[in-house]
Amino acid sequence: MEFIATLAGLLLATQVVAHLCRRVEIPEVIGQILVGIIVGPAILNWVHLDGMMNEFQEIGVIILMFIAGLESDLSLLKKYLRPAVIVAVIGVIVPVIVMGGASYLFGFTKMESLFIGVIFSATSVSISVAVLREFNRLDSREGATILGAAVADDIIGVIMLSIMISMINGSKGGHTNLPLGLALLLQVLFFGGTYLVVRWLAPYLMHLSERLLTVAAPSVMAMIICLGMAALADYVGLSGAVGSFFAGIAVANTHRKKTIDRSFIPIGYALFIPLFFVSVGLNMRFDNIQRSFVFVIVMTILACLTKLVGCGAGAKLSGFSLPSSYVVGSGMVARGEMALITAQIGYEAHLMSSMYYSDVITVIILATVIAPFMLKHALKAAHEE
Repeated sequence: MEFIATLAGLLLATQVVAHLCRRVEIPEVIGQILVGIIVGPAILNWVHLDGMMNEFQEIGVIILMFIAGLESDLSLLKKYLRPAVIVAVIGVIVPVIVMGGASYLFGFTKMESLFIGVIFSATSVSISVAVLREFNRLDSREGATILGAAVADDIIGVIMLSIMISMINGSKGGHTNLPLGLALLLQVLFFGGTYLVVRWLAPYLMHLSERLLTVAAPSVMAMIICLGMAALADYVGLSGAVGSFFAGIAVANTHRKKTIDRSFIPIGYALFIPLFFVSVGLNMRFDNIQRSFVFVIVMTILACLTKLVGCGAGAKLSGFSLPSSYVVGSGMVARGEMALITAQIGYEAHLMSSMYYSDVITVIILATVIAPFMLKHALKAAHEE
């Protein structure tokens, strides 16, 4: 019963802190991470990431990535395909090169440096959406391009993360006990099979669920698709979160998208997703904060500038004016959930040492807090223009 009591306490704390974060208009995930930092080894040392907690947070990652896939509006990406893809591609390349290069200069290994670049290539536009809605610019060309680019950004990021995990699993023998050649073949088949799932299997299974005389059959079938693809991805040496992300995209292409969205958000955010963000805090340490102070400051500045300049340049190449390009670039700065998920998955896959994990999470949090202020300034400047 000790775990259940701990669970109740953590959920209560995350709800209170998330409410307070909403009141002061900062992302609630930051408050949930703060709960983990306070009760974990970093400060009070009351709660540790044991086996049970680890299973809960892994389910949280899978559900969170499924929801991310479910909310990826591919029709929006198609409508603004050219500017969205240009913004996304340049907005991925610039952080990977600059953030990865800076990490290497700070003494990281080549693999760790590349992985840090991949982490900061991610974008989380949930915060940007709130700001754009506040200024009535969500349906503008800039707003639609930001949303479309975020979809492309997520897909590119997931594929890069998959490649890196495959590389590390191959070099260390992997956790699947499969020969490297066979594992690579299975991963190629997995991505090929994903297309079949999106195109035919998921729509058929969701249609079949409507004929079942059971409670919440479509939601249960969506959960089966989500967990099944997560387990399959893990088996072939990828992250389970990769499988659940594409499962979300598959279910989003059925007519049951809104129903599943309404059911999965309560399932995820009632229990599993808050525990994932708490676990991020539980993994953090501040033993070397003085040593890493310069690293955190430099990387935070670069985290903001690489997306601002990279995505802004992509928008300018797509025909946007300079003020509009500034809006698009600042709208892509926030890293939020996607960067945190990437960091956590890579940390568990040994792509980054525990010594630097806290520093990277701190940079993600700082960049996410700064992002809405940059976007508000850009929107005001564009309005005046």
